[in-house]
Amino acid sequence: MSDTVRSPAGQEEARYRALQAVDPRAPGALETFTTGLHDESWRVRHAAAEGLRRVPDAPGVTARLVSVLGKRGETGARNAAAEALAGMGPVAIPPLVHLLEHEDPDQRKLAADILGQLGRPEVEDVLLRALSDDDLNVCVAAAEALGRMGGDAAARALEGLLDAPTPLLRLAALEGLASLKRAPPLERVMALVEDPGVQRSALRLLGLYPPGVSTERICRALASPVRSVREAALVALGKQAVGLGPYERGELDAVARSVLNGIPGVAAHVAQALDGDDVRVRAGALVAAGALGEASLAVAVAEVAREDRLLREVLFTLGQLGPEGRRLLLGSMGTLSLPARTVAAEALVLLVDSTSVPELCALLEWAEDDLRAVVVRALGRTHSPDAVAPLVELLSDSALSGMAARALEQLTVAHPLTALAALEAAVEQRTTPAAVAVLGRLGGARVLPVLRRIARDEDASWRAAAVEAASRADGEAGMELARGALADESPKVRIAAVRSLGQQGGREAATFLGLALKDEDRGVRVAAVEAVGVAGAKERSPDLEALVRHGDGALAMLAVRALTKLGTVGAGVLWDALSHHDAEVVKAALAALGSAEASADGAALAVSLLGHPRWDVRATAARVLGGLGRPECLPALEQAMAVEQDALAQVALAEAVVRLSGR
Repeated sequence: MSDTVRSPAGQEEARYRALQAVDPRAPGALETFTTGLHDESWRVRHAAAEGLRRVPDAPGVTARLVSVLGKRGETGARNAAAEALAGMGPVAIPPLVHLLEHEDPDQRKLAADILGQLGRPEVEDVLLRALSDDDLNVCVAAAEALGRMGGDAAARALEGLLDAPTPLLRLAALEGLASLKRAPPLERVMALVEDPGVQRSALRLLGLYPPGVSTERICRALASPVRSVREAALVALGKQAVGLGPYERGELDAVARSVLNGIPGVAAHVAQALDGDDVRVRAGALVAAGALGEASLAVAVAEVAREDRLLREVLFTLGQLGPEGRRLLLGSMGTLSLPARTVAAEALVLLVDSTSVPELCALLEWAEDDLRAVVVRALGRTHSPDAVAPLVELLSDSALSGMAARALEQLTVAHPLTALAALEAAVEQRTTPAAVAVLGRLGGARVLPVLRRIARDEDASWRAAAVEAASRADGEAGMELARGALADESPKVRIAAVRSLGQQGGREAATFLGLALKDEDRGVRVAAVEAVGVAGAKERSPDLEALVRHGDGALAMLAVRALTKLGTVGAGVLWDALSHHDAEVVKAALAALGSAEASADGAALAVSLLGHPRWDVRATAARVLGGLGRPECLPALEQAMAVEQDALAQVALAEAVVRLSGR
C-alpha cells in the first residue's frame, strides 16, 4: 500500500468513494449510510446524507435520522442528519412535527430549524404554535423558520414579536420580516433603529420602505463609528434604490444628499465600502456616492464594475459625478482594471461635453483598439468644433475611419462649416482618400467642383473615391462621373463607378451596368453583378442568367444570388445552377428555391439533390425541403435519412422529417 493511500487524506478519499459506490437499494444500505453520518470527514458525512435520501424505505430513513438528532455531543452527525432530512421533502414532515413535542428543547429547536429548511407552507401553523414554546431558543428557531417560508399569518406573528421582551426574539422577527419582504408600520421599525441590540437588522428592514423618512434615517446611520452599522445602512440604501423610476430615484438622491453632506468624513466611509467584499454593501455605496456627487470617488466607483451585477448602477453613478469626476476618470484610465476601464469608457460616451476633447485626444495616444473606438464615439458626442480636426485625422486610420466618419456626421449638424472646411483641407493636403468619401456624403452639391477635380487625379485611389463620393453628393453629377469612369484604365476606378451606378439605379444605370458585366477585369464583373442586384435592374436578368453557366464559380454564385434578389430566378436557370460543378453555386440555387418563381418546381429540384456527392449540399437540400412544407416530399426524406452516413446531414434530414410530419 502506498504512502498516499495510507495517509489520512487517502483514507478519507477511500471512505468517500466507498459510500458513493453503495447501492441505496441493497440490503444494509441504511446501516452503512447511517454509520457514515458519524464519520470524522464532512465530505464523507455529506455523501452519507446524500445516500440516505435515495434509500427506498423513506419512513425507516426518517426515523433513523431523527434518532441521530438526539445524540448530543455528535455535532457533525446531527448536522448531517438535519441536512438529509431537509432534503427529503414532505415525507420528513410528520416525524419532525412529532419531534416538536419532544421533552428536550434542543430536539424541538432542531425540528423547527429543519422544518424551516423544508420550506413547506403546510407547516406554517405548526411553527406558529412553536412561537409560544417555553424555551426561548425554540421560539427563535420557529421565528427564523417562518421568515424563510411563511405567509400572511407568519408576517403578522413576526410583527407581533417586535415588542417581545427579549432582544433575540425581536432580532429574529426583524430578520424574518426582511426575508419575507413584509414591511410593518414604519414607526415600529423606526423605534427599533434606536435599539443597539437590533439596530442593524432594523436598518436593513428600512430598505423595504419607499424613499423619504426612512431614507433620512438610513443615511444618518452612516455617521456611526461602527462599520457594521454603516454597512447595514448601505445595504438598506441599495435595497431602496432597486427598481425605482426616475422620479422616485430623484427623491431618494435628494434626501440622501441633504443628510450625507452634513456628515464629516462620509466620503471616506463610502470609498471604503466601495472596496468591500459584500456586493449588497457596494450597491448601497454606489447610491451614496451618486447622491453625494463626490468627484473624488470616480475611480473607486468605476472599479466596482468588476462585479457584473452592479454594472448598470456603476454607469448611473458615474453619470452623477459631474465634469470633475469625468476628468478624474479620464486621467486615471491607464491605471484602472480592465472591467473598470471598459465601463468607464462606456460612461465617457454619456458623460463627455465640449470641454472633454483634450482628455479624449490624450487617450487616443495610448489606448487599446477597443477603447479607441469608444473614444471616437465620445468625440462625436462632445458637440465641440475642437473635435473635428482629430476626427478628420482618424479617417486615415483603417480601423477607425468608419466610426470617425459617423462621429463627423454628428458634429456636422452643429458645426457644418467647420467640418466641411476641415475635410476640404484634408483633401487638399491629400491626407487620405477616405476624407473624399466623407466630404461627398456631408458636403452635397457644394463640393462637386472639388470632386470633379479629384476625379481627374493621377492617383487611382483618389479618382475612385471621388467617383463614389459624387454619387452621394448629387445624383446627376454622380451618373456623369460614373459613366466616364467606366472607361478608366484602372479597375479600381471602374469598380467604384459600378458601385456608384448600383447605388443610383434607374434605366441609365442599368444600361451602363450591362457594359460593366462584359468588362475584361474579373473584379469589375463581380462588382457589376452585385450592383445589378442592388440597383434592382431586372432588364439585366438575361446577362445574369448567362453568367450562371460561367465556369467561374464565384461569378456564377453571385449571379444566382442577384437573380434571386431581383425576383427573376426561374426553373430553367435553377436547373443550370444545380448542375454547376461548383457546390457553392448549387447551394445558392437551393437557397433560391423559396422564391415565388421557383417554388413550383422547387420541391422536385431539392429532392433531386438529396443524393448529391457533397454532404453540405444534401444537408442544404434537406433544410430547403423542410422549409417548403410539402408533405409529399416526406418519403424521399425518410429514404435519404435511412442511407445517410454524414452526421450533420442526418441532423438536417431528421429536422426536415419532423417539420413535414408535424411531430
